[in-house]
Amino acid sequence: MENISIFGTSSDAGKSTLTFVIGKILQEEGFSVAAFKAQNVSNNSKVCDDGSEIAIAQYFQSDVLGVPTSYHLNPVLLKSGRGSSASLIVEGKVVTNKNVREYYRDLDLLKPAVKRCYEYLDEKYDCIVSEGAGSPVELNLMDKDLSNIFIADYYNTKIILVANIEKGGVFASIYGCYHLLPKKLRQNVIGVIVNKFRGDISLFDEGIRIIEEEFKIPVLGVLPYSAFNLGFEDSESLQNFIQKKKNYKVNVGVISYPTMSNYNDIEPLIADEEIFVEFISSNISLDKFDLIILPGSKLVIKDLKWLRDTGLFENIKGFKKNIFTICGGYEMMFESLNDKYALENESATIEKGLAFIDDNIIFEKEKILKKSSYKLFGFDVSGFEIHHGVSKKYPLEYENKDLKGTFIHGIFDNDEFRTSYFKSICHDYEGFSFKEYKKSKVDEFVNKMKSKLDVKRILKSVL
Repeated sequence: MENISIFGTSSDAGKSTLTFVIGKILQEEGFSVAAFKAQNVSNNSKVCDDGSEIAIAQYFQSDVLGVPTSYHLNPVLLKSGRGSSASLIVEGKVVTNKNVREYYRDLDLLKPAVKRCYEYLDEKYDCIVSEGAGSPVELNLMDKDLSNIFIADYYNTKIILVANIEKGGVFASIYGCYHLLPKKLRQNVIGVIVNKFRGDISLFDEGIRIIEEEFKIPVLGVLPYSAFNLGFEDSESLQNFIQKKKNYKVNVGVISYPTMSNYNDIEPLIADEEIFVEFISSNISLDKFDLIILPGSKLVIKDLKWLRDTGLFENIKGFKKNIFTICGGYEMMFESLNDKYALENESATIEKGLAFIDDNIIFEKEKILKKSSYKLFGFDVSGFEIHHGVSKKYPLEYENKDLKGTFIHGIFDNDEFRTSYFKSICHDYEGFSFKEYKKSKVDEFVNKMKSKLDVKRILKSVL
């Protein structure tokens, strides 16, 4: 069976979701499938079963496919670093902070890691569905493209193009992307999926004819726009979430600082019909909220300074209702934050925190990566840790009457804790099963997309 590459004709085409949709369809046909992305750029990551760190999109894809998570699924990850540098994570572990220009200069040094991981999966699974990054035909970067060109060329994968019709220019993006691909890769293109169509799909019948007859590119399907409030990979997808909640019971404000990370922690609340979620990125009044959440942060001191600059710092200090903090947000609650090794900043830095908690945070060189079950706030909770900051006095959690904080991501995925916590805020809160919700949403989404895809043509092309 041939492996598949999913190429977007532009950024935000829907590659991440189509990767698990195609993978799920192949699974239903009886094949074993793994999702893969050679290199991702994201502040949103999770700790795998093997204790390594990968981007949230690849973790989510593998969760959908029921594949054990490991660094093999995403061998290279770039996260925001100090100044113009990025934190480089290779095969699940932080290697260094690297200037972006240096990263591209030294790209060939990363290819052995990518090949090791891809070939490990290739031996274990019938098919690898490999997600590309951005557009595959950024001409000035094609020789530096690990996720698209390198994988598709080196492993001779079949290619599915995905085009986002929502942003306009769909014909130019399809035609241009296809014809700018190297000849070898053009010959491996199975066809194109037109994604995020709003309205009556029959109105695009002439568009299908043009693409197939004049461009000579098969159309594998025209997919309707469908909100999918799970697996948020980046700020773009986060901004597109939809809430239609008429009778919600709890109003939640999430502080959206510039390098907010792991906002997937909020997904169970976005999914909850009893909770309305608003992301706060300016110094608005907090009075209307029943609860304020400070989520994770990739650059905690930088985001803490942003709170001061915007005025939210004092606004939060004066908030008299419930506050919940996770990881970076938790660290901000302490009296001071000491980046003594300049892990996040250009030089060693000590910054005053919000001082809700009577201890200090020390940023240690060794990053804590752990996936486990924890005893938190009196509950058995599954989650993971991913942080440099350490508190000797409160290493996992802190609580008083109105404030709860923890280093543990994924805490709201735990139904028992979440239900109890929100009942303490609103007695009428009832709760729901997030696990059942996720399974139902994924199945519904995959089946909806599958009904619009030419599955027979896809299968014929890869078998």
